[in-house]
Amino acid sequence: MEFGQPLIPARLLRRYKRFLADVELADGSHLTVHCPNTGAMLGCDHPGARVWLSRSDNPRRRYPHTWEMVEVEPRRIVGINTGRTNRLIEEALVSGVIKELAGFVALRREVRLSEYRTRIDFLLEYRGSVPDCYLEVKNVTAAVSDRVALFPDAVSTRAVRHLEVLTELVAQGQRAALCYCAQRSDVDRVRPAVEIDPAYADALARARAAGVRVLAYGCRVEPDRIAVERRIDVQADVV
Repeated sequence: MEFGQPLIPARLLRRYKRFLADVELADGSHLTVHCPNTGAMLGCDHPGARVWLSRSDNPRRRYPHTWEMVEVEPRRIVGINTGRTNRLIEEALVSGVIKELAGFVALRREVRLSEYRTRIDFLLEYRGSVPDCYLEVKNVTAAVSDRVALFPDAVSTRAVRHLEVLTELVAQGQRAALCYCAQRSDVDRVRPAVEIDPAYADALARARAAGVRVLAYGCRVEPDRIAVERRIDVQADVV
């Protein structure tokens, strides 16, 4: 995924009210921007960090600029915009990067499941004897030591509900998968953050035991583009 216009470099002053951040531009001026990440953003919101912004020309937006990336350590950039995640995974599906789900002939977005009162990110449709696959995508930004990423970084009843729906779909004979998208290149594994949200860790364990396919992919993040590039592991020994 390439950005249509060059991102704007800045320095983070503070993040607050979940959806807002104050930054300092190169000329010393201050700006309030939209923060498109509802999580705790562990390790990704330190004041003084280098950040990159996109700008919308939509005149109806109160805050035209969006926080897209942050440098957590020298030359280690993390994509924090959760609104980019589905597009990243869709590009990886279409280009064949996610080989475990290859071979589909059609891709449907935001599929509504009225019986569960929810939506699933994708439905991949296959020909012949290969069953269709419901796919839910989760964005990962938080990381700890030893190149391990965490999900979630805050309690998420919504994420638990998505796992429960995937588990129920498999129980009904459907095919279902979960894919973590780590918008950072410095991790090799994803693990459930049992210390943050034990209910999510339990739901993930039940989903895997029921037959939900659990995948994780890492991205290459640069100031002008983000791309899903490699399979990473999902750690199971903590669930």
